[in-house]
Amino acid sequence: MKVISPLQKVRAAYAPKLPPALRKGANVAVTAGEPTTAADNVEQIKALFPNTFGSPVLTFAQGTGAAGAALNVGVILSGGQAPGGHNVIAGLFDGIKSLNADSKLYGFLKGPDGLVKDEAMELTSDIIDAYRNTGGFDIIGSGRTKLETPEQFEAARKSCEERGITALVIIGGDDSNTNACVLAEYFKANKIGIQVIGCPKTIDGDLKNEWIEASFGFDTACRVYSELIGNIGRDANSAKKYWHFIKLMGRSASHIALECALQTQPNVAIISEEVAEKKMTLDEIVTGITDVVAARAANKMNFGIALIPEGLVEFIPEIKVLIAELNDIFAHIDSSIAEADAAAKVAFAEAKLTAGSAKVFASLPDGIRKQLCNDRDPHGNVQVSLIETEKMLAEMVGKKLKERKAAGTYTGKFAAQTHFFGYEGRCAAPSNYDADYCYSLGYNAAALIGAGKTGYMSSVRNTIKNADEWIAGGIPITMMMNIERRHGEDKPVIRKALVELDGKPFKTFAANREAWAVETSYIYPGPIQYFGPAEVCDLVTCTLTLEKA
Repeated sequence: MKVISPLQKVRAAYAPKLPPALRKGANVAVTAGEPTTAADNVEQIKALFPNTFGSPVLTFAQGTGAAGAALNVGVILSGGQAPGGHNVIAGLFDGIKSLNADSKLYGFLKGPDGLVKDEAMELTSDIIDAYRNTGGFDIIGSGRTKLETPEQFEAARKSCEERGITALVIIGGDDSNTNACVLAEYFKANKIGIQVIGCPKTIDGDLKNEWIEASFGFDTACRVYSELIGNIGRDANSAKKYWHFIKLMGRSASHIALECALQTQPNVAIISEEVAEKKMTLDEIVTGITDVVAARAANKMNFGIALIPEGLVEFIPEIKVLIAELNDIFAHIDSSIAEADAAAKVAFAEAKLTAGSAKVFASLPDGIRKQLCNDRDPHGNVQVSLIETEKMLAEMVGKKLKERKAAGTYTGKFAAQTHFFGYEGRCAAPSNYDADYCYSLGYNAAALIGAGKTGYMSSVRNTIKNADEWIAGGIPITMMMNIERRHGEDKPVIRKALVELDGKPFKTFAANREAWAVETSYIYPGPIQYFGPAEVCDLVTCTLTLEKA
């Protein structure tokens, strides 16, 4: 007998909210807008997707609720976990059942790999009910297999046809939804009667635009991290003897770091996009943090909080060049180097770097140099998530402070603690926002299927308002795409949404950070609240509130 927690038991009974358009079922009335274009490289995207390019944005209204033919639908969880994925599947299940009670939902196991290898299970009501309002992707598992070859597309077709599946829902981030777009185009071009619908997932928050207000899981993950940051802030203010350097998930964008900064008001928060825009050097970043530490020490405050985005090193121009050189150096090595110890790999790299990169490399702590020379990922790139940037900055700040103390310009005390918050937030029980939003995204995907659409992403908007004002519909995935250079080739991909330095969230942060640096203004958000007054339980992220206010 499976034992569940008291919270999970009560939480299972929570009934997520739906937009008005979906409250009579997924058989909706559809209003189509004007033909759309692409995010960039329009002619190239149009040529690559002639059958799905230019589709209109769709807006839904309540339909008749009349039953249609029974559907067999497949669902895939793709990429890293994000809170609310189970609710997307629950919403999809309820949505296709509203179209016809005999509809069936099949979950492909371990992500896209299950689609290619024909590994799936039927998701019945008993299975679905056990996972409602829970975190994680364990209902069917996830994976990172890319769908990009005709052989994979044909295997996907066979897997679907074996079960009579006529629609696929791919729940994932920008790469996964790019795959969905490519698969939809292949099926349509070859007159294969399988629809493909995407749902926007990633805690990193970098899959969004005018029509996709947020990627699901971002709200919950940021609240988990902000609770932990608040707890550490309270401890720092109590012990008054540690500087805490906290790395947060977000390789390609700093949305998490920015949101957590707005929620907790740390003394320092680095935003990678600003670093890139200002072409800041590593030394400038370290000096900036050191200045804050020294200023607080002058006021007898030898403690503080610094937030660091996971992907920072790739945004620092000189480090980006260094990493590119190292990737090239280690792309073609013999077994003697591949199997050598870390010190030998560092020495090998030092001998081959250009003078500028060699100088940057020498300035890094020994441990970071070794991490940069570690084994590459399958694409030949350095594994940035394994680089302990938080430790690097803490060590380099400590070194600068020793130099200032020797020069008589600093008299404080500095002791650092380092943390990396990542997996702690990816599978948390979804907040009310994510529980509602995800369920709506899944139900809305069923409405897109019922409307006969393909190559669309499920879209639920106006979510800073009461659910009575939420707007349901869909946007063509091609509308979000551009061409980028990936592994030596031009590839169509969904454009990542980076932190906008002229946007309200960053401007709000920038207007307050000088005060937060020298004052102890920490906010303590506390744990996610699921029951109680709406102003506590139905919060919306600072980012979304500022963007849509």
